[in-house]
Amino acid sequence: MLAAIGWRWPLPVPISAALLGVALAACGDGAGPSTEWPAYGNDPGGSRYSPLAQVDRSNVAALELAWSFSTGDAGHDPGMEQQGACGDCHTGDSKFEATPILVDGRLFVSTPLNRIVALDPASGRELWRFDPRVRTDIARSEGFVSRGVAHWPGDGSPGPCAQRVYLGTIEARLHAVDAESGRPCEDFGEGGTVRLDVGVGEVEDGMYGVTSPPAVVGDVVVVGSSMGDNRRVDMERGVVRGYGARSGALLWAWDPIPRSPDDPAFAEWSPEAAANTGGANAWPPLSADPERGLVFVPTGSAAPDFYGGERPGDNRYASSVVALRAATGEVVWHFQVVHHDVWDYDIPAQPTLTTVTRDGEDVPAVVVATKMGFLYVLDRETGAPLFPVEERPVPQSSVPGEALSPTQPFPVLPEPLHPFGIEPDEAFGVSEEDRAACRAQIEPLSWEGMFTPPSLEGTLLFPGYAGGMNWGGVSVDEGRRWAIVNQMRLPAWVRLQERPRPDFGNQRGTPYHMTRGMLMAPSGLPCAPPPWSTLAAVDLDTGEKRWEVPLGIVPQLVEAGVPGADRLGSPSLGGSIVTAGGLVFIAAGLDDVIRAFDVESGRLLWTGELPAGGQATPMTYLVDGRQYVVIAAGGHGTAGTTAGDYVVAFALPE
Repeated sequence: MLAAIGWRWPLPVPISAALLGVALAACGDGAGPSTEWPAYGNDPGGSRYSPLAQVDRSNVAALELAWSFSTGDAGHDPGMEQQGACGDCHTGDSKFEATPILVDGRLFVSTPLNRIVALDPASGRELWRFDPRVRTDIARSEGFVSRGVAHWPGDGSPGPCAQRVYLGTIEARLHAVDAESGRPCEDFGEGGTVRLDVGVGEVEDGMYGVTSPPAVVGDVVVVGSSMGDNRRVDMERGVVRGYGARSGALLWAWDPIPRSPDDPAFAEWSPEAAANTGGANAWPPLSADPERGLVFVPTGSAAPDFYGGERPGDNRYASSVVALRAATGEVVWHFQVVHHDVWDYDIPAQPTLTTVTRDGEDVPAVVVATKMGFLYVLDRETGAPLFPVEERPVPQSSVPGEALSPTQPFPVLPEPLHPFGIEPDEAFGVSEEDRAACRAQIEPLSWEGMFTPPSLEGTLLFPGYAGGMNWGGVSVDEGRRWAIVNQMRLPAWVRLQERPRPDFGNQRGTPYHMTRGMLMAPSGLPCAPPPWSTLAAVDLDTGEKRWEVPLGIVPQLVEAGVPGADRLGSPSLGGSIVTAGGLVFIAAGLDDVIRAFDVESGRLLWTGELPAGGQATPMTYLVDGRQYVVIAAGGHGTAGTTAGDYVVAFALPE
């Protein structure tokens, strides 16, 4: 018998017995394939494209397990150690979302407990490890998670720490360690560490840290932050900072909320809001253009997420992609994807740098993935849209004190990849009980089209606050100039309630407490029509969607023999990579599987079994003449996938 499903933010755990009864080298300079994967997204711009082609469409079916490494985190899970000391810390807080990097013959991966492990890339043998010893006895806003590390090749100076690996931790520390030995770089900050929980306002214990890798641009290390949402108006400030790669000295700090009238965006805020509002932090990975000296910052909503009466105006720089001078932190351009965001529709993914064709000429571009299912394609040097973007009228709020933007920016192309809204008679269920329960939940919710605001009666969010697209982002086939996009279709609801007393609930500093959740049937399945995740290819030259297929499987549905279960998809977290072999590699689904798809058609070509959930983004490299595909497989506590602590490598038979 299978455990009952229970939705926790943001994904479900395994399906109930009741339901069962019913029915994936840097982008080189053109000289040939690189053996490395030196940054989170391979290149600094996060294309997640590899020119390697040893594994291709003709032989991918022969991929087999090459090696597997256990990091040891599973034996030190915070839920196992600290169940009594921290009631909110549990096994579900551990999420192995990291993408390893490969530089100079060492594979570097960060674990959910913020350890850095260096491995031999051909065998998976451990070379060294660094442990910052983060506390596991308190609850963390994003749980115990790290999406990866960054590498600095050095400035030519000899001696220890000539090359460095950087890690931002959930305890708001930036660590620099020797890439060769793993020892702390004593000349960086204080003994190898810089504190990040200063200069950002009042910090609540466990609610402020770093979950994504820094960006390294020349000799500057740029880092954002992650924080617990919706607690209060004056939350921690989402300051983005640049540090000296060798010294750890603070070079600049940029606040996404303009605090000075000298900033041109200050006019979009009231003086009180500019002084008091927190958030708008950059929690996903940043991307960089070293040639132009730019870093691209994806920002979130200003605090709190679902009510903006205390922050009137469009709230410029929040819910935006912002290009900064990496040397100074100066704003070069910005593009806002949501004005006065009250839907938690922050930019959740690394902006992806690529090149597109316009009027027969190559144009450097930025692809911005959003929770709304929109892809914005912008000029990398100016931020101007490369496809038309229309400001369209949107519904207005009935909540006293709220004043929304009358319009929102809709890209004409590419076409939206997520449906908008669900009518009650569209409610999904594998039984009439499921369908009736979903209809009953949907019917009373407010829905007047895309960007229907939160209400006192309750509002349908579809796309939901988990996406659409999330931190998995996009990968780009550099030859075809196609973006490969995976996204979820999870319906949600939100309701504002008048606060009975000042200290009650969340969103403190506003008149309203907020409740929200996922729309799910008694069986635990989403109330939205499937597929619940898709993988799609979008032509960045034309804006045309080339293909789209369901992604993932809810394993228990297949085991129960539910008709068409292999075409329903599953909720997913993670991202894809593309190779010159014509392949897309991705895991991300609720099943413990990594898949390879034909980039030309979306046809499934190979599946590889994982020892735990693959809620991460893969990478690939060539060592000793053999191409490896590597992914972190440790599961995702809030997704309910199989827990573990593995780094797994696949390759063709020797």
